[in-house]
Amino acid sequence: MELIYRQADLSDIPLLVRTRIQVLRAVNHLEETVDLSAVAQQSQDYYSRALRDGSCIVYLVFDNGQVVGTGGISFFRVMPTYHDPTGEKAYIMNMYTAPTHRRRGIAIHTLDLLVSAAKARGVTHISLEATDMGRPLYQAYGFVPMAHEMELPHG
Repeated sequence: MELIYRQADLSDIPLLVRTRIQVLRAVNHLEETVDLSAVAQQSQDYYSRALRDGSCIVYLVFDNGQVVGTGGISFFRVMPTYHDPTGEKAYIMNMYTAPTHRRRGIAIHTLDLLVSAAKARGVTHISLEATDMGRPLYQAYGFVPMAHEMELPHG
């Protein structure tokens, strides 16, 4: 197994959208019959803008030309605070490893590339949402649960 980790560019948008839909189907346990065309269109729009303006970095992991892993990081700015005087933040998203390639270090290496990209930009506030499967990896890396954040559910 010779894995290739490559940062995505604009020519990868169709592949990124397909991979995004694959990830959403897997983590949400969605059948192929569930229509995700609106999500696919919005994902294409997102990647087109975010890859151009640098507000997102995505890594694709290939084994023999097939995508077996992915992970992205989105950069954004909020109002500066005492604890974060720059307001610069990053959000790790779309982490996924194909079932056939799990437990081979793909996710941890992808995560390291993303965290390194954030640190290279001077961003120290990095967050993510974790599935039950991913939580041990993120905790081992050093991520901790957030105690003071809340969310207003949509609906």
